[in-house]
Amino acid sequence: MTSPTKSTDSDLPAASDVLVQPSSPRFPLATGGGTPTSGAQRKIGIAVDLSDESAFAVKWAVQNYLRPGDAVVLVHVSPTSVLYGADWGAVDATAPTDLGGGGDSQRRNLENDLDAFTTAKANDIAEPLERAEIPYKIHIVKDHDMKERLCLEVERLGVGALITGSRGFGASKRASNGRLGSVSDYCVHHCVCPVIVVRSAEDKESKSEFPVVHEEEYDEEEQEYGHGALDKDK
Repeated sequence: MTSPTKSTDSDLPAASDVLVQPSSPRFPLATGGGTPTSGAQRKIGIAVDLSDESAFAVKWAVQNYLRPGDAVVLVHVSPTSVLYGADWGAVDATAPTDLGGGGDSQRRNLENDLDAFTTAKANDIAEPLERAEIPYKIHIVKDHDMKERLCLEVERLGVGALITGSRGFGASKRASNGRLGSVSDYCVHHCVCPVIVVRSAEDKESKSEFPVVHEEEYDEEEQEYGHGALDKDK
């Protein structure tokens, strides 16, 4: 009787990492061995908010900006005070609701469901990268200040450029921190790296048949790539 052959790691399909960071930036990024983006010539960040505009920005990057040797970090900032996501609408987690005695439990279940939805939606948005065989990582954080935290994560991750849509960042336009492109505008003025803002062809405010790209260049010396793991804190 022969013993079953033990499968090795090389026999298993490679899976892209989904990294969920804690709410506070006081916690350092996780360190470890090689990641899907370690050793890349360029590390490019793409800010995603699970909207159609974010999906378009990823497709645009694959078709027009990314080149062989690049690696991508999809950066998503989920709010802590208000739970909302594409297709979900807005839910105030602190407002009193008819949850009965199990309010805390139901609220945790809602948060868990939203986390699962966020991860699944981010993986859907990453499909163009998967098809193009571009190495990528999904980086999810939670913070009450979406704009400031996004710029902080861009700096901590050490990406050389950030690509973002011109609209979106919270399907609920009632959320003041992510209203109608204010996040992308904030990133243009506060990120430490160049910011490429991609306007979708379906944007009603666009008068062009083609996507419009605005790139803010800085005089800072271009960052070096491929030195250590992506998640190593500076």
